[in-house]
Amino acid sequence: MRLLFDESVTKRLRLYLTGHNVLTVDDMGWKSRLDGQLLSLAKDDFDVVITCDRSIPCQQNLTDADVALVVLRAGFNRVNDLKPLVPRILEALETIQRGQIVPIYAEPPQ
Repeated sequence: MRLLFDESVTKRLRLYLTGHNVLTVDDMGWKSRLDGQLLSLAKDDFDVVITCDRSIPCQQNLTDADVALVVLRAGFNRVNDLKPLVPRILEALETIQRGQIVPIYAEPPQ
């Protein structure tokens, strides 16, 4: 599956998403694009956009973008904070469909 990390996701996370082709907006030359523009660009080259930007689902119509979106939420956007989410990311990627939004949040501290 072809995955695109937006600017909010550390590129180091791609080391843990084995079996998938992961590029970043920087790799694509799409840095600093507006969310809607980024989703529109991504639809032809990617299956899923992965972001830590929680506002995208509220601001964008994913059906029109024809790309799936995984929204990550952890304490911080560092690789050590996001790495515990990897098993759930990989699980979501098995069934995710274009136009779907899948939120994956870290467990709250106990």
